[in-house]
Amino acid sequence: MGRVPNVTRADAVAAVRNPLAFIAERWTPTRRTVRRAALYPLVMSVIIVVTGGAVRLTGSGLGCPTWPKCTDDSLTATGAMGFHGAIEFGNRMLTYVLCAAVGWAIIAARSEKPRRRSLTRLGWAQFWLVMSNAVLGGIVVLVGLNPYTVAAHFLAATALLAVAAVMWQRAREGDGEPRPLVGKPVQQLVWFLVAASTLLIAVGTVVTGAGPHAGDSSEVERMPLDWETVAKLHAVLAWIVVTLTFALWFILRAVDAPKDPLDRTRDLFLVLLGQGVIGYVQYFTDLPEALVGLHMFGSCLVWIAVLRVLLAMRERPEATIDLPGPAAEATVGTRA
Repeated sequence: MGRVPNVTRADAVAAVRNPLAFIAERWTPTRRTVRRAALYPLVMSVIIVVTGGAVRLTGSGLGCPTWPKCTDDSLTATGAMGFHGAIEFGNRMLTYVLCAAVGWAIIAARSEKPRRRSLTRLGWAQFWLVMSNAVLGGIVVLVGLNPYTVAAHFLAATALLAVAAVMWQRAREGDGEPRPLVGKPVQQLVWFLVAASTLLIAVGTVVTGAGPHAGDSSEVERMPLDWETVAKLHAVLAWIVVTLTFALWFILRAVDAPKDPLDRTRDLFLVLLGQGVIGYVQYFTDLPEALVGLHMFGSCLVWIAVLRVLLAMRERPEATIDLPGPAAEATVGTRA
């Protein structure tokens, strides 16, 4: 092993003042490392959505009846709180794992050479989304699982998924100006698809807020709506998204679009079909918890697939640095 360099007082001061800059000066990750670091928050964001769904589906939403402590007298769950306390507290602890994944992504992005400020900003955006959603999750507990706050909590998690997906994609691209791979009409169709998918997810939270899985065995307020009627509206929106996706794939084939937009659109179509099957089965089987949880996982995959379609409609090459050519150098030398 090589000798470990001594850490001077100046190094220690620099590390305290700006730890990210201190690390970046001494470490240059490979592009592969940065890509993996950007993937971890995306994976953890999906996991925490699914485990949050498990909290609700097991009736453990008030397993820890207060926040930020688990109880008024204990920071953590106790044995007396049983299964529900362990489930709720375990989901809270996963927030720290998510924070660690986001922190690692920020460090890797900040240390990449040349420095990519856009990538670092996406990492910090995830950090603040995680912090704000953690506070919102605490509010959900403090207001007794009010369905409107639960819906907002899920939508904030969906926003986190979006930023994480964009960072993962950007880590695999350059920093050059984006170049569209399809014409403007196709781009507009894709934005219609994104808007319809956003509405689909939003209505899905209303189905949850009005449905039978309140998140706790006690009397929990529900949205004053007929959940079956809202579920039918949700299904109509799902068919609109499927139709737009199929139309997009057909148009991309007709205009001989590049392979990547076609592949991402095909992937979205397959995910939508799987999600649709799960949705109809759970509806006609009185919403069994396992299928509802699988449907929540599917909603994450649908949203990520939609964003990948959007991002596949352009490419970003490596940024180029303009260097003076021979003629310019000769001119400079003559003037000198």
